[in-house]
Amino acid sequence: MTKSSDTTEPVAPTAQGKCGTIVLARHGRPDTDKSQRLTANGYYNWWRGYDESGLDARSVPPQNLLQEADRADQIFASNLRRSQETAAAVVGDKIVRNDAVFTEAALPPPPFPAFIRMRPPAWDVWSRSLWWLGRSGGFESKADAETRAFAAVATIDPAARAGENVLVCAHGWFNRMMRPVLVANGWNCVYDGRDDYWSFRRYECVDSK
Repeated sequence: MTKSSDTTEPVAPTAQGKCGTIVLARHGRPDTDKSQRLTANGYYNWWRGYDESGLDARSVPPQNLLQEADRADQIFASNLRRSQETAAAVVGDKIVRNDAVFTEAALPPPPFPAFIRMRPPAWDVWSRSLWWLGRSGGFESKADAETRAFAAVATIDPAARAGENVLVCAHGWFNRMMRPVLVANGWNCVYDGRDDYWSFRRYECVDSK
């Protein structure tokens, strides 16, 4: 059974001074229905249910992610169930540290009239676009999420620089928000698996070249 912890142990630098790797993985496919057409209010309720949902039992991790998990010395997940079940599916009996700093950025529904109905993927696009332009609807703003991305990178950077391989099982959009912070901190993306379920990106530090 996967163990969990909400604290991170300090990591001593390695004798060689060589960095480990950072892998940011997106969760597996959630057990949700995206086929129905919803109003803005319906989408809000759907989104809340999505954040409470686990993984589709038919969704299994690919071999390359299992290999990354096998190499990982430290594993993190967000505070959402789909992220935690993703970590549990790939890391076996390794300790997983659950941390809300890695949770997905908010998707507040736009204030569209009730006669407009769309499927959840279309609402996702509208919601994320307006959120990016500054409409937070009382939820976490883009600016606040960007600040959290710095905190998320600060959570994993020290261990990776000390030689640990770090795996984060989190969310597509917030993982992308962490990317420019990692690059600014001297991490290069050496593998880009894009943004599908179970996909991941691997980063290596410039100093390890």
